[in-house]
Amino acid sequence: MDRASWVGEARLSYALEAGRCVPTQTYTRAPLRVQRPLYPEGKELCHSVLVHTAGGLVGGDSLEVQLRVAPQAQVLVTTAAASKVYGSSAEAPTEQRVDIALATGSCLEWMPQETIVFNSAHYRQQLRVELEPGAIWSGWEITRFGRSAREETFEQGQWRSQLAVWQREQLLWCDRQQLVGGSAPLHSPNGLAGHPVVGSFALLGYSPTPAQIDHIRQLWPQEQAGAGGVTRLQAGLLCRYRGPSSQAARRWFVAVWQYLRPHYLGRPGAVSRVWPR
Repeated sequence: MDRASWVGEARLSYALEAGRCVPTQTYTRAPLRVQRPLYPEGKELCHSVLVHTAGGLVGGDSLEVQLRVAPQAQVLVTTAAASKVYGSSAEAPTEQRVDIALATGSCLEWMPQETIVFNSAHYRQQLRVELEPGAIWSGWEITRFGRSAREETFEQGQWRSQLAVWQREQLLWCDRQQLVGGSAPLHSPNGLAGHPVVGSFALLGYSPTPAQIDHIRQLWPQEQAGAGGVTRLQAGLLCRYRGPSSQAARRWFVAVWQYLRPHYLGRPGAVSRVWPR
């Protein structure tokens, strides 16, 4: 591997001690670091913010994030800013791997800010969740292809994404996506339909009722450009966004999350202070 490449790592563990959710391990390796724990929702739920100090990913860079949550602990993990993936080659792609393990009765919310995939980038992201019975995971991924403000489009490169949630060797949900720069799906009605932003929000470990699903569908703003979809999973919920704005995607996902949060966790959802308003 090129000596200039970064191999960032974060290994974070959490446990409930004397009624307070605390980090029990906070190992990081540059360019990743973690800010001090925050408690905007009370001592039972810990907010952690990951920071990428290098400002972006280039060819050969990789990030590995490992999250472990002990029984009954509740955690929200986000990032301090949008992730930027710059141009690279197929021989030296950029990668991110996130591995999450949740014990019985725990809850982790993985809610990073969006990823901007620049033209000519070759980027692979993987997220794996191991969910013990009685545990809950929710999270989103929002991806923008190119910089719309500079009229940049994704004409070269490749993006691959794989999300998988397991429970005791049984696959609860798997989502594989791939986009090749300059390909037909960028403009196809069955693909991005000319939009630069896609996003997914998922909740596993809690099954919304049909009435809750109907309410969530009503949360989509009628005047909003793009398209949104809501699907009930075997053990949870999936929302999809396709449109012109990563901010609009996040606003919709936040609205869905804030509606569902009292049902699956018994508390309202407090917006992270690092999320753009």
